[in-house]
Amino acid sequence: MKIITIVGARPQIIKAAAFSRAIKENFPSIKEIIVHTGQHYDNNMSQVFFEELNIPQPTINLQVGSSSHGEQTALMIEKIEKVLLDYKPTAVLVYGDTNSTLATAIAASKIHVPIVHVEAGLRSFNKMMPEEINRIMCDHASTLLFSPTVTGYNNLLNEGFSKQLSDSANADSPNIYHCGDVMYDNSIYFSKLSAEKSSIINDLEIENESFILATVHRNDNTDDPIKINELFSTFIKITELHNIKIILPLHPRTEKMMSKLLNADLKSKLDNSNLLKIIPPASFLDIIALEKNSSLVITDSGGVQKEAYFFKKPCIILRPQTEWVEIVETNSAVIADTDSKLILKSTEDFLNNKNLVFPPVFGDGNASNFIASELINQFS
Repeated sequence: MKIITIVGARPQIIKAAAFSRAIKENFPSIKEIIVHTGQHYDNNMSQVFFEELNIPQPTINLQVGSSSHGEQTALMIEKIEKVLLDYKPTAVLVYGDTNSTLATAIAASKIHVPIVHVEAGLRSFNKMMPEEINRIMCDHASTLLFSPTVTGYNNLLNEGFSKQLSDSANADSPNIYHCGDVMYDNSIYFSKLSAEKSSIINDLEIENESFILATVHRNDNTDDPIKINELFSTFIKITELHNIKIILPLHPRTEKMMSKLLNADLKSKLDNSNLLKIIPPASFLDIIALEKNSSLVITDSGGVQKEAYFFKKPCIILRPQTEWVEIVETNSAVIADTDSKLILKSTEDFLNNKNLVFPPVFGDGNASNFIASELINQFS
């Protein structure tokens, strides 16, 4: 069986590690060909992850690069179609909700290559987000849909998908599954690797300190002058009110927009702050180390929200909604968007609450094995 896995952004590269590891260890009959679209491709944001996480190097790099949504997606459709025609895979596997995911769904569906969508059924119910369009369209073109949560599975049922499973699923009669989250699989594996390899806690000299991990990268936050100034002003206030460090690995996009949009007074405060520590983009293993050792996570990243939960850390979500509603329902996370008052109140609450609970809502760590097993059932 030949499976083409298509990745294009950092979270997908990391997610792919779990499936690649599962088939290498337990399913030798599956041959995986990894295609990197180049949607996010530079040494800091992609190449380092393949090396650090022991993921097989991509067989093909489409080198699409960054551009407008339409131009980037169109170019990927053209190039992905050619790959699928040349390699004739049994199926194509995609993750999440990026432009690479959408482009693959369009290209594969037109030439009748079955689509396997991991992280199916997630919904923010906000179609202003490009990711929401991508994930909905991919789901409705897929043959096998693997949802990481009960909520995601129920979203698919509400959209007309059937619970009935078939041994010969197709795009007109797809199978949907609740399988758990491949990133929980990864968190178990990479937590051990991080403990062995990451030195960031020592390097930053925060071994015995309480600190907050913050990440900001979404264009809704970085490209809005009011929001980006509000967020960084709030971070400064948190450090002053609680005398606590904030560690903020700086995404290249955020760095670019900070230089353009932050007011001079705030820039001066950031430059002179001893508690708000802005560092270069961190590797995945370093991010895990920071998450595991933090007291609180503040982020607009969907992946970091979940990882905080995996490592039993409270999280303040800098978005107006989240696909991971379970972490909010367990009261271990709060949706604050860029509301300074709510961020400050939630910080106070979480730093003082040591009785949070983190039920196992993301599976048992075997999602990748389940997915591989079902591919064999369907396509062998």
